[in-house]
This record gives sequence, C-alpha cells and structure tokens, in this order.
Amino acid sequence: MVRGSITLIVLALGMPSLAMAETMSFGDSIGLLAKSCGAEIVANCRGVNPDSTRLKECLSRNRDVLSQQCQNDYLTVFDAIQKRVAARVTVANACQREIVKVCGGSTKETSKSIPCLISTPKGISNNCLKAVDDAGYR
Repeated sequence: MVRGSITLIVLALGMPSLAMAETMSFGDSIGLLAKSCGAEIVANCRGVNPDSTRLKECLSRNRDVLSQQCQNDYLTVFDAIQKRVAARVTVANACQREIVKVCGGSTKETSKSIPCLISTPKGISNNCLKAVDDAGYR
C-alpha cells in the first residue's frame, strides 16, 4: 500500500508539464521527496489528491508532525519543481527565432520544436542552448 501511494505521488509530481533551472530534475526532486517524506505523506496526506500544490499544502499543514529530514527537504523539492517549470516556459522566449527559422515551428507549440533544438547544431544561439539546458531537455 505504501509503495503504491508513493508511486502515485511520483507519477503525479513528475507530470507537471516541464522542468527546472540548474537545480535538480523532476525525477531527482520526486526521489528526494519520496525518500524524505514518503512515510509522512502516507500517514498525514492520505486521501489528498497527489498533485504538487495539494501535496505541498498538506505537508505545510502537518509540519509539526513531519520528521526533520522531511521538513528540510520538502520545500526544496517544490521550489525545484517550480524552477524547472519556469525554465521550460522560458525556452519559448529564449528560442523564439530558432523555433521559427531553424526548426520551422511555432512558439505556441514550443514542445514540438524541442527535438530540433536539441539535435540541430547550427543556428542555435548560446542563449537558446542555455535555456534548453536549464529546462532539462538535454
């Protein structure tokens, strides 16, 4: 039961669309949360929809019963997830020219141009490459 609950949490948090700048990947964030707070999540957040917002709220409400390790790590994890999401949003702005001119895509559908941005060595600016790296796409 505990393993199944943690698996659901991992999947739910891993799905938030897109990634974090020079901190940790979604997978590393979820792994740290599961390791540090898995027991507390099962004990105190049963029945909570395991999306990142509701899970963070549940852990915040239950801070007084969380282990020290969980208290130290859960805010770091959620901050890392938010940074990764923000970095992925930044790709559309940083790579606007490359998405349209090099990849023949649309900035409204940036995710469709990511494989092109990753695999095309010519015509991609350093600023765009850094945004792609920060977003965790390569």
